[in-house]
Amino acid sequence: MVHSMTAFARASQEADWGSLELELRSVNQRYLDLHFRLPETLRSLEPGYRDALRQRLNRGKVECTLRFVPTSGETLSINAERLAGLAAALGELRRTVPEAAMPDALSLLDHPGVLESSGPDIDVVTDSAQTLFKEALDALLEARAREGAELATLIRSRLAAVRQQVSEVKAQLPDILKRQRDQLLARLDTVRAELEPQRLEAELTLMAQKADVDEELDRLATHVDEVERQLTLKGPVGRRLDFLMQELNREANTLSSKSVVAETTRSAVELKVLIEQMREQIQNIE
Repeated sequence: MVHSMTAFARASQEADWGSLELELRSVNQRYLDLHFRLPETLRSLEPGYRDALRQRLNRGKVECTLRFVPTSGETLSINAERLAGLAAALGELRRTVPEAAMPDALSLLDHPGVLESSGPDIDVVTDSAQTLFKEALDALLEARAREGAELATLIRSRLAAVRQQVSEVKAQLPDILKRQRDQLLARLDTVRAELEPQRLEAELTLMAQKADVDEELDRLATHVDEVERQLTLKGPVGRRLDFLMQELNREANTLSSKSVVAETTRSAVELKVLIEQMREQIQNIE
């Protein structure tokens, strides 16, 4: 169940109190890296969002953006009953203390309870934002799964090509080893007279062993099988796949360094190309 780290999801809602839009974007990252852009009135949602992402994601840089647009701005109204009570109190004060200074209009409005503000019920908006986040997170995970399935298909096609290269070299190996030996003998013709026959045979045997790539081919096949197995596992496998690409590349390099015939060299080059293509895709796998 391979999952990509690259995905995008959006959820939105419109109501009589306004509109909400939530976006989640994720790209590849070595660890889980979370970033939030939330309205100040809904900043309290961040800890819950952060916990939910940590529970369901393991790797990737994730950006969460929440936009809130109220249907109208804050409205102000005067509490007539409160203002009337305040006016009655001021009238009594004037009769009792005529010399007392009376407040101006702004001071009256500033008195607690006289001026009232109304706007969207923030609890209702918060609940809606929670619901949107769950929808967007589910959609993000589905997108990561779809992208992961496509990546797995691409990687498996490259694995099949690697197997083909390994199979071809193995089939040609007896002929390759014979030709390697013949080439080594030809190179040693110039010094044959200077070496004892037994010493010459020992040197040829040693050089042939160094040029034998059978072990590298076996390890390549083993690593390919392990990559296939990792692609079927649940949970994050990106780091392990990346390590296996390093091991595959190491064997391909050894195969190239041991090569003394054109066929092996071409196979080693093709293997490196295939491994690099897989490595690039694996950088996006969680």
